[in-house]
Amino acid sequence: MMCQTWFEEIESQARQVDFCRGSVVGCSYRCPGKESNNEDAAALIQLSPTHGVLAVADGIGGQNAGDRAAKSTIQSVIEHCQNAAAGSRLRMHLLDAIESANREILKWRIGAGATLVVAEYRDGSLRIIHVGDASAVVCSNRGRLKFLAVGHAPVAMAVEIGVLNEEEALLHEDRNLISNCVGSTTMKIEIGPRLAMAARDTLVMASDGLFDNLTSDEIVQIIRAGNFESQVELLIKESRSRMINADEYTGKPDDLTVLSFRQTR
Repeated sequence: MMCQTWFEEIESQARQVDFCRGSVVGCSYRCPGKESNNEDAAALIQLSPTHGVLAVADGIGGQNAGDRAAKSTIQSVIEHCQNAAAGSRLRMHLLDAIESANREILKWRIGAGATLVVAEYRDGSLRIIHVGDASAVVCSNRGRLKFLAVGHAPVAMAVEIGVLNEEEALLHEDRNLISNCVGSTTMKIEIGPRLAMAARDTLVMASDGLFDNLTSDEIVQIIRAGNFESQVELLIKESRSRMINADEYTGKPDDLTVLSFRQTR
């Protein structure tokens, strides 16, 4: 089993690695101007040539030990993947990992929490599992949005039911609020449908540092085609530019972690 992790010490340009039937580009950056730790964490776990897991966790900002909560959540995912028997139904192990992380963080009794998005890739198909407002999109190389994970947050739900559009959501004063997290007595886990991926389809999963600064359409138009590593770097550049130039109306400075997978065969 191959496993790579991205924690706060990783703060550099995006890097690309081979993964299953394609490749992954990953990076993690601390919030511009922030001196404390990056509170995001991520992992890339390859279980076989056609089976793997990607995970991104985001410690809840302003809470105690957000970085510790994110790391603990990712470590739980890694450990449960390691303990899964070859050929077993990994989905159950991933759900157990999230529930285990939730119990562990609650035991600390310090109000810590994290959001999480996990993608299981297997033999050309993909399933997204998430808690909170870490999110994911899947698109074709022609720019068709094939899947969007709706964040567990009041503003995201308002967009989903049509009360707000995405541009309005990026400007909303409550866009930092969430309604679900790992580390909560009322945690809920959302399991997405199984998605068939075609050659050149791309997955982007990230902490809310991406989705609170770019709309899903902007993400798709940047990532859908072209040099994969360069397009991920452009996503980062555009998002961080809005953070750096943020005012009371636009941009939301935050830690930013992205894992993007492109199937090439």
